[in-house]
Amino acid sequence: MNPNDTENHNAAPQAEPATDAAPGAASAPEADPIAVLEAEKADLKDKLLRLMADMENLRRRTEREIADARTYAVANFARDMLNVADNIHRAIESVPAEARSTAEGAFKGLIEGIDLTERDLLKTLERHGVKKLDPQGQKFDPNVHQAMFEIPNAEVPNGTVLQVVQSGYVIGERVLRPALVGVSKGGPKTAANGAETTDNSSAAQ
Repeated sequence: MNPNDTENHNAAPQAEPATDAAPGAASAPEADPIAVLEAEKADLKDKLLRLMADMENLRRRTEREIADARTYAVANFARDMLNVADNIHRAIESVPAEARSTAEGAFKGLIEGIDLTERDLLKTLERHGVKKLDPQGQKFDPNVHQAMFEIPNAEVPNGTVLQVVQSGYVIGERVLRPALVGVSKGGPKTAANGAETTDNSSAAQ
């Protein structure tokens, strides 16, 4: 036997494992296509939900802005008209009660005409969301009232509106003009629940 043949026979089997190992080293685990699609689906669903929430917020904000524009668009005009309402009311108050009760003829017609004009003006303002405040006898509220002076009176709860110097007006939920009022002082205090309380220290004396 040729010695070269023995060497060649021994060398051939050693090369085969190297050939078989190459394909295994190059292969990698493939991603699950269903898992990939599920991930994409979840991502798209999340984006869609976020977009729908943004659109809903935008719709609500737009509706609120449109409602506010409708409600308060006449605010400046209404504020100017309050001077007219004040002048009409002053004209009515300038006539003494006795003269009004005994008025006849043209004078009586003039007084009734001024009264009717004031009522129509207030109804027109109210139709556009402007309401007149009538705080006489109510508890003083700094949000809608402005105290001009205090009136000593021990017979009514402290902080009660006893006199209205100038009527106030609101438009929607906003104050168009606070009412100028005189507030009682010296009476029993009013508790948070509206009940009257007495000063125990004064009572003990």
